[in-house]
Amino acid sequence: MSASMKPIWASLALATLAACSQPASQDDPASADASAAPAASAPEAQNFTVLVGGTEIGALDISPSEDGFGVEFEYRNNGRGPTVTETIALDEQGLPTSWTISGASTFGNPIDEEFSYADSEARWRDATGSDQAIPDGDAFYVPQDASPYWLAIAARALMDRDDMTIPALPGGELRLSEVDTVTVTNGETSRDLIAYGLSGTSVNPTYFLMDDRAFFGLITPGFAILEAGYEGEDERLRGLAAGYGASRFAEIQSRVAHDYDGPVRIRNVRVFDPSTLSLGEPVSVVVDGERITAIDALDIATRDGETEIDGAGGSLIPGMFEMHGHMGETSAFLNIAAGVTSVRDMGNNNEVLGALIDRIEAGEVAGPRMHRSGFIEGQSPFSSNNGILVSSEAEAVAAVETYAASGDYIQVKVYNSMNPDWIPAVIEAAHANGLRVAGHVPAFTNANAMIAAGYDEMTHINQIMLGWVLEEGEDTRSLLRLTALRRLPGLDLDSAAVQETIDAMVANGVAVDPTYAIHEALLLSRNGELSPGVVDYIDNMPVDTQRSARSAWADIATPEDDANYRGAFDQITETLRRMHEAGIFMVPGTDLGGSFAYHRELELYQNIGMTPAEIIAWGSHGMAAYLGVDDELGTIAPGMLADFFLVPGDPTQDFKALKTIALVSANGTFYYPTEIYPEFGIVPFTGIPAVSTPR
Repeated sequence: MSASMKPIWASLALATLAACSQPASQDDPASADASAAPAASAPEAQNFTVLVGGTEIGALDISPSEDGFGVEFEYRNNGRGPTVTETIALDEQGLPTSWTISGASTFGNPIDEEFSYADSEARWRDATGSDQAIPDGDAFYVPQDASPYWLAIAARALMDRDDMTIPALPGGELRLSEVDTVTVTNGETSRDLIAYGLSGTSVNPTYFLMDDRAFFGLITPGFAILEAGYEGEDERLRGLAAGYGASRFAEIQSRVAHDYDGPVRIRNVRVFDPSTLSLGEPVSVVVDGERITAIDALDIATRDGETEIDGAGGSLIPGMFEMHGHMGETSAFLNIAAGVTSVRDMGNNNEVLGALIDRIEAGEVAGPRMHRSGFIEGQSPFSSNNGILVSSEAEAVAAVETYAASGDYIQVKVYNSMNPDWIPAVIEAAHANGLRVAGHVPAFTNANAMIAAGYDEMTHINQIMLGWVLEEGEDTRSLLRLTALRRLPGLDLDSAAVQETIDAMVANGVAVDPTYAIHEALLLSRNGELSPGVVDYIDNMPVDTQRSARSAWADIATPEDDANYRGAFDQITETLRRMHEAGIFMVPGTDLGGSFAYHRELELYQNIGMTPAEIIAWGSHGMAAYLGVDDELGTIAPGMLADFFLVPGDPTQDFKALKTIALVSANGTFYYPTEIYPEFGIVPFTGIPAVSTPR
């Protein structure tokens, strides 16, 4: 399971793959064919290839018409992906006058989007509902579920404007910036392109390439769409995209990271103690370098050379652990702003993630401490193209050995297309090398078999519960592993099958990573309704995020579907309550990028009987102990690493107070979320504490 965000094609790039590595040098002779003859700017191609990490997974096809374009776009990765058909009409300025989009989103929600502009009035219908506006001058409609080709249409319109900006519908402003010049080759001819960044309606710029006014492709560190014939440039161009992101994030880091000279005293804070589940009396906490050096009574004066931060009686909470991440630079930065100072990455492009970790550790970009999982997937038409793909038991065991030999991984993660017969050997090799084993339930088996084989942790609650409702031979490498959840309302949770699995988990000490919040998003999101998990922050988010929050994930075609999906979430909640009462260890992770979603993940566990204080202790010290790092993390005390955050209220009494964060210390570097959020188009939630420089 992984998140689906707007736009649909960006979910793959951002939620699973968007991290950065150093770009290939444009001056490197190995990056282009030196014998290639220069060519004039080419007419726009009509066929483009969709690639993930060098693997072709789909296509984008463009058909010019008299007044616009027809578009067909489809890809499949990890057994799912969007299917989109578009018809677009433009005026003489290149602005849309008509745009129809049909098909299905990544998780199956039908797409039926339409825009029209006539007689000075714009009208549109998308997954959130219908609206209209009379723009004050020119405006560009930003589609909700279009293919990436909309970038080229917008770019051409913006190129014709002196400031390369234009108001956007339904809101915000599109801004085009020239980023770089890039030479590409297909081995026969070379072409000079311009790399642009388009921003203004989402949390990040989108980077793409144009040959004069002709679209050439979209590039991210892990995902690309390139003109057919230029697939060989995929790796180099993704490296360039990584570099563009790296430069942007390094510049942000230079402005928002505060490394004060000398010790820092956070005065007048109440420290949360995970052992007592309570806040102490007001004190001052002193940090010097990367560690906490003292907790002083308030009557101890600030010493010469100390920076003083006024905590104003707020709560100081140990840094939290997001236990199901797929980190990229954006999510790394936003997790820090959310008080998430440690993340367990559950599978990624290994090289891209490694480069991100290097830059975090070098202080070039904000990000959490990373605990890495070695992703192992079987080769199949449904493969998730991440980590190491294998086609035999020997290759699977070799993948384990590769991860173990690197010394960078705490566990391996098994995925959907693995042959169940290989799993015992994978587990034996992992345990022999000191690695834990977590994972999905591979297709054509069930959770009981994986527990018996030796899994240490089950990933996603749906992976367990599917074994209670699937028929023999049903293939969970497809969307069935999500859509079959609508069968859960008919499940008797008192049945022998359910109890057998719970008993087996208890007897074998198997933990569960439920990813509770992503199931809420999948099962309870509805077109035109605000998804329940986002109500506390959505008004502060960019326009694209707000539209996504009012769109369904699944295909809710009938009232019966609606009732069954809602009932499925109730059954998941009850199952988790029973697991908790049985003593099965749970770990909080989102598979949604963490950050705001992580706060919601924690909040949901109140549904199964946990108190806010228990949840805070569990998400901080509890996870530090689970990962074996509680000697340095998870507690605010002298000698511990300085990972903590400040909230003005008391989250032990009202969990929502945890969502408003004024200060974060990550390894002794101080961040104020109010400075970070505007860099991502997010309206801040609180003020900045008063800071006094040393005397």
